[in-house]
Parts: sequence; structure tokens; C-alpha cells
Amino acid sequence: MREYNIRDIALAPSGHRKIEWVRQFMPVLNRLNQEFTDQKPFAGKRVVLCLHLEAKTAYLALTLQAGGAKVAVVASNPLSTQDDVVAALVENGISAYAWYKATDEEYKMHINQALDFKPDLIIDDGGDLVSALHTSRRELLDRIQGGAEETTTGILRLKAMAKEGKLCFPMMAVNDARSKYLFDNRYGTGQSVWDAILRTTNLVVAGKTVCIIGYGWCGKGVALRAKGLGAKVVICEVDPVKANEAWMDGHDVKKLKEAAPYADYFITVTGNKNVIHREHMQLMKNGAILANAGHFDVEICKPDLAQISISQKTVKPNIEEFILPDGRKIYLLAEGRLVNLAAGDGHPAEVMDMSFALQALALDYLAKNKEIENGVHNVPLEIDNKVALMKLNSLGLNIDSLTDEQVRYLAAWQE
Repeated sequence: MREYNIRDIALAPSGHRKIEWVRQFMPVLNRLNQEFTDQKPFAGKRVVLCLHLEAKTAYLALTLQAGGAKVAVVASNPLSTQDDVVAALVENGISAYAWYKATDEEYKMHINQALDFKPDLIIDDGGDLVSALHTSRRELLDRIQGGAEETTTGILRLKAMAKEGKLCFPMMAVNDARSKYLFDNRYGTGQSVWDAILRTTNLVVAGKTVCIIGYGWCGKGVALRAKGLGAKVVICEVDPVKANEAWMDGHDVKKLKEAAPYADYFITVTGNKNVIHREHMQLMKNGAILANAGHFDVEICKPDLAQISISQKTVKPNIEEFILPDGRKIYLLAEGRLVNLAAGDGHPAEVMDMSFALQALALDYLAKNKEIENGVHNVPLEIDNKVALMKLNSLGLNIDSLTDEQVRYLAAWQE
């Protein structure tokens, strides 16, 4: 088996500089890196990471390697791979199978090459590794001790598999840990989505109307930042509780068909398919901008957009222009893929510090507990709290703790 299949190893120096930059802003992972170096919890283990391959992910891979693991990486999205970072990982002794703008066939090939690494533990982002292991690569299932899932979309897939009794090993739902979704999903997505949209379009947001489809934690973050940039925000939801929450947060709430004619930006954050489709596109005004912040490029129905258009061209990197028969133009960002990584650098390092610390500790937990049953498992509360406290300590912040009397009071029903 080849140790890597990447674009160009000569790009490594630039990748090393990027990794060194983010390392300075990831104090929790720095501490874990040192702990793992001393304790070697992954000695003898083979780990495959299927994540967005940029500098912060690279430092996670290097941290697991410091813990004694043999590590391979593969992309979870063909447009989020940074070839220089991947080359730097290879120079650091990590196997890598990915390059920027891989075709669908190349993407699948890379997944299979990474699985040829024969992992004991995995980290997945969106469920592609898990899916391959349960379909085309079932011969590897018996050796998989478990894994961790990074994102909402992947957790939905895993829970569907577990409900049908089809999930053949334990998976830790890292996305559902408080130290992940309250910070990564909300503040990380909120900032990185707008970073990508602003750098790609170079257009003003203040005074415009932003339609956000989906008001989970990611949608809340995108809405919060849109409001901060001076936009008028309208939320589209299918969950009545979340719709009420959006209304009380000060946003307008409408059906997408009602918002379609007047919004300037449309951002999908649902994890579902065909959220924006032909019916909505035909109502949009000239110059409407479409972006997706969900994991897969299925939320905006690209076939519908192509079918109702008479012309399609790239007008700027990561901006495609679609002209409708009446002359209206609709712009699609980053091919409808995850905009914050396909057209940007993803979440800030300080936020991913917590998420990737959870990933590393989730694998550590699996490595030490070999009798966990198959299915989807929450990250233990002690790990969630450990990451939060490590983050506070890195900021020089301290908090109070309960007294023994207070602990007893909270646990007693008689009082």
C-alpha cells in the first residue's frame, strides 16, 4: 500500500507554516499533545481521520500521532482540502489520501485507500467512512474498535443506522457534546460562514435581507452574525419550537416561498436535501446569492438551478452565475458545498481547539474501554467538562465549585 496519494509533496513548507500558526491558538490540544506524548494511549493503534484537511485538522492528526498512533487522513469534502497542509502531514510521517477538487471517482478512491490502512479507530465527519465500512468494505468491520463523529449530518446518519440495528461498532457523538455544539456549531459556524461569503463576494451585508433556512445551533450562529453585520434576518424552519425561538430572538419567521422574492442572501443549514428547489428559485429576485453551510452539497438543488437557467458560468472564484430566461441572475457560492470550508478556512482555531480535544479524548476513551456496545454514545460528561475546564484555564479564568453541603442538597428530595 502506498503511504500517500496527494497532489504535490513540494507544497509542504507552506503547510508547515499554517500548522505552526494554528498551534499557537489551540492551548487545549497543546496540553493533550503533551499528555499523549507522555502516556502513549494509542500505542499499537491505527487511526483514520476523515475530516476537512486544513491546518487545524492537521494538528489533531499530529496530536494522535504523538499519542503513539499510526495515522492516516482522507478528505471529508473535495473542496476543503488544502494541498500544502496535506503535504506537510506526509512529511511528518502521516499517510494521506486527498487533493483539492477531487472528482467523485477520486474521492471514493481516496476513501478506499485510507481504509486499506486497516484502522482500529476512526474519526468521521459526515459519515462517509462509516458508510463505506458498512457497504463496500465490510471485511474491515471486525477490526474496528469504534470511532467518533464530528458533525450533525453524520450523527443523523449514525442514529438511523443504529435504529435499524445496522451500526456494527460504537460511535461517540462528539457533535452532541456541549463543549462542541455550543461553541463550534454556534460561534464557529457563525463566523466562518460569513468569513467565506464576505471574502468570496466582497459585497456589503448591512441593510440587506438574509434568509437562513434551519435554526439549529449552526443556524443560530449564522443568524447572530448576520444581525451583527447589519442585516435583516428571516428564518425558515420546519420545527415549531425552533421557529418560536427564532421569533423571540428578534428574527422574522416565514415559509421559504414567502421569503424567496425579497431576500438577498439564502443560507441553508439543515442537513437535509433539496431545501431550496425550483419553486423557490423561480421566485428569487435578480442578484440573489445562494450558499450552503450544511455538510453535503444537496441542500440547494443544483439540478433544478441548472434546468431553469439558460446560461451558467463562473464569474469569480467560487461564484457561479445562473441566468434565467427573463434575465434574472442567481449566484451560487462554492458549488453549493460547505461554504465556510470550500470558500474559506473553516472555523477559528480557538473554537476547533475544543472540538478536536473532544475528538482526541473520545478516541482515548474508546481505546481504554473495549467492551462498549455497538451504537451511538454520548461523550461522557467528565470528558465534556474536562475540555471546558481546560479551555477556561488556558484563558486564565477560574470558576467556583459546589460545597459538599450544596451537593447533598441538590441530591436530596426531602429538603
